[in-house]
Amino acid sequence: MSSKREQLAQWTQIVADSGDLSAIEATRPTDATTNPSLLLAAAKAEGGHKRIAEARHFAEQLGQANNVATLCDAFATLTGKHILTHIPGLISTEVDARLSFDTRATLERARRIINLYREIGVSKERVLIKIAATWEGIRAVEVLEEEGIACNLTLLFSYEQAIAAAEASATLISPFVGRIYDWYKKNGTDISNAEQDPGVQSVRRIYNSYRARGFSTVVMGASFRYPEQIEALAGCDKLTISPALLEQLGGDNGALQRILDPSTIDVEESNTAAMSEASFRWAMNENAMATELLADGIRRFAKDQEALEALLLA
Repeated sequence: MSSKREQLAQWTQIVADSGDLSAIEATRPTDATTNPSLLLAAAKAEGGHKRIAEARHFAEQLGQANNVATLCDAFATLTGKHILTHIPGLISTEVDARLSFDTRATLERARRIINLYREIGVSKERVLIKIAATWEGIRAVEVLEEEGIACNLTLLFSYEQAIAAAEASATLISPFVGRIYDWYKKNGTDISNAEQDPGVQSVRRIYNSYRARGFSTVVMGASFRYPEQIEALAGCDKLTISPALLEQLGGDNGALQRILDPSTIDVEESNTAAMSEASFRWAMNENAMATELLADGIRRFAKDQEALEALLLA
């Protein structure tokens, strides 16, 4: 029998959650996604100094050698270009997390990332701009999608974030399975299998609601802790998986069942009122898990962004 990874690939596009070129080349996913943490790891890895030098040279060519924001975006886009040579699909590149509550600044940074990709010969059709799923981030995505810039809303932990993202016509969302699981475990919830996993349940609810309501936004489960979480979401549009978990799935020849299937969901006409800013913020206020994890994720990415800046300026 084929491996679980091969079986999964029949129904779900596999995305590498890594900035490690050797791992991406070995696992050969369809798409890849990066974030400040992964870029920092790539900068520190063997050969990272070469890409740092390339980023500095790129920024010099643009006349912005001392602009740290440009240096970071240059490093991110050059890394993205290298990754794209090993995959047939898309690369996700993230906007500075410190701009998560500033719609205008997010728009400016996203457009610059697209322009930098264009400068190095990568068309915007192969890029997803990653933005944190704050209210301000979602509003930026709404504008960017109208401009033809495809977006990936990340740090997504609640149903309300997902609905607001779909209503903004986001190309893709990345609900974080593993971090939800971590939060509930830390807070004393007994989770003995994937069926009881709140992270798995969250993605299933979002996927089924999207298909029932006719939303076209792609659901890409992210941040997995163990293979059974992935197996429990077989059939999801996309799943972004670490190289280590991809290797585990590739070495398991057991049978895999499709769990999520749009053909089994009846499309419904929705009379639900559009998500307003007030309703979004109240829902987040009432959801301690989503509020804490969104804030924590932004802080973590901001910290790694600052560390990356220090490396680039050293």
